[in-house]
Amino acid sequence: MLKGKVAVVTGSTSGIGLGVARALGRQGADLLLNGFGDAGEIEKLRSGLAKEMGIRVAYSRADMSKPAEIAGMIEQATKELGRVDILVNNAGIQHTSPIEAFPAEKWDAIIGINLSATFHAIRAALPQMKSRNWGRIINIASAHGLVASVNKVAYVAAKHGVVGLTKVVALETATTGVTCNAICPGWVLTPLVQKQVDDWAARDNISNEQAKLALLSEKQPSKDFVTPEQLGGTAVFLCSDAAAQIRGAWLSVDGGWTSQ
Repeated sequence: MLKGKVAVVTGSTSGIGLGVARALGRQGADLLLNGFGDAGEIEKLRSGLAKEMGIRVAYSRADMSKPAEIAGMIEQATKELGRVDILVNNAGIQHTSPIEAFPAEKWDAIIGINLSATFHAIRAALPQMKSRNWGRIINIASAHGLVASVNKVAYVAAKHGVVGLTKVVALETATTGVTCNAICPGWVLTPLVQKQVDDWAARDNISNEQAKLALLSEKQPSKDFVTPEQLGGTAVFLCSDAAAQIRGAWLSVDGGWTSQ
């Protein structure tokens, strides 16, 4: 379905981003991966995806806290792969603390990577999408883009901001072939969430499996984690012709979390 298209997925060397990148690659899209990690492991991942799927796969180490590097990532994709048709803004970080103890530098970092990076990437990629009258911008927000939880002031503020940004971009591109939408996952067992599970297990002196169930039971009625593969399938759908008039929407993939 996506043969001839090029997708840039931020934060895609693991977790949700990698799941989305794999799903787009399986549909024939060439990929630019982005993220940090061991250089050898990333090269193994890059070359493995290219071989497995018969696509071109590039890699950018751009730091999502640095606007110039974000712009450079879009330039690199355009130079190496010829264009950017699909942009998935996924990179994110987390810190939990009551607001009065929340470090100011953590606030700045979370807003910068979870929200501002999305703005900078869209700003860099949108002109060429509009020039071809086709593009798909998919912002990975969160259930926390729609509802709040204690001790996550920066993350909740950033993800609410991502949902608002999504709506504005959708309105500004409403008469074009470019769409902009957000996916709002619930709990996904990413390294970020695994750390929260580990902290819960240590705090309550319970097993990891018990901590997972406790975490899920608190928010997610299905009592089951969303998978990166499911989110990848949602992203593929948003790239399809069937989704051409889905604009400025937020799609909850959260096991019923925000239905409560």
